[in-house]
Amino acid sequence: MAKPSAKGPIRTVQIFCVKCKFQLFKYRKGGKGALVKCFKERIVEDYTIEEGVCPSCNAQFARSAMIRGVPALKIVGGKVHMK
Repeated sequence: MAKPSAKGPIRTVQIFCVKCKFQLFKYRKGGKGALVKCFKERIVEDYTIEEGVCPSCNAQFARSAMIRGVPALKIVGGKVHMK
């Protein structure tokens, strides 16, 4: 499979924890579908301390994975909300 676009999308979305409404990061998202994965190279601002864990409520919202040979975060369904 092809790697994600090196240029990357322009649209930036804010990712929030559903449980406590804490802003987790800003992400350059491509497409208009649901947020399933976040490529680490597309994260603009990261507000988390530990990768995949909300610093406010300690809920795990993602786990680390390699997707198409690129490091990414696989989002756990229903744990995050994007604006």
